[in-house]
Amino acid sequence: MNWEENVKQKSLWNGEISNLEEKERIAKKLASKVKDGDVIGVGSGSTSFVATKEIAKKMKEENLHITAIPTSYEVKMLCENLGIPTTTLAVSKPDWAYDGADEVTSNNWLVKGRGGAMYKEKLNIASSEVTYILVDNSKMVEHICDKFPIPIETNPEAINLVRQELIKLGAQSVTLRLAKGKDGPVITESGNVILDAVFRNVDETYEDKLKQIVGVVETGLFIGYPVVIEK
Repeated sequence: MNWEENVKQKSLWNGEISNLEEKERIAKKLASKVKDGDVIGVGSGSTSFVATKEIAKKMKEENLHITAIPTSYEVKMLCENLGIPTTTLAVSKPDWAYDGADEVTSNNWLVKGRGGAMYKEKLNIASSEVTYILVDNSKMVEHICDKFPIPIETNPEAINLVRQELIKLGAQSVTLRLAKGKDGPVITESGNVILDAVFRNVDETYEDKLKQIVGVVETGLFIGYPVVIEK
C-alpha cells in the first residue's frame, strides 16, 4: 500500500537555479558518460541536481541500470524520486562520481561544503577513480577563499578549541555557520557543526594541517584529488 500523497516527491529543489541553461548544457555532457551497470557517486548542489535529473532521463530513454551513492539525505531523496536505486560506500565502490564546487583554482584545488555535506562528498571523491566537478565560470578563482571561506566540519564540543587553533594557523576570521530555516547552527549530515574560516595564501599543506586539529572531522578544502573540471 502506498501513501495517498508522498511528501518527498514534492521535495526536489527549493528556490531558483542560477545559470540554468549553462548547467543544463553541462548536465547533458555528463549524462553522455553514463553506461549500463555504472555505480556513480552523486554529489550535492544545484548543478549536480540538474545533472541527476538528466541522468534519470537517459536511464528511462535507454533502459539503463545504474546505482547511485548519494552524498546527502537530500540527494538520496532526489534519487528515490527519480527512480535511481541507491547504495552506500559500505556496500559498493563507485566507478566514477560527479559533484559541484564553490571554488575551483587553476590547479584543481577545490572549496566545497556550502551545503554541509563535505565529509561524504570527500569520501565519494577519494573512493572514485575520477570525479567530474561540474561548475560554471563563476566558480573559477585565482586563490582559495577569494569568494568563500573554507568550511571546517567540527565536533560540537570542540568549537572553541578548533577556532583557537584555526586562528593560530592564520585564519583571518572564523564564524559558526547558522541555519536559515531553523534556530541555531547548521547541522551536517554526520551531526556536526561548521566553522567557516577565511585564510589567505593557502598552500598544498593546508588540508593536512586543518585535519590535524583535534576536533576537526573534515574540511571543505580539496587538494590533490583525481578530479576533472567540466564547464
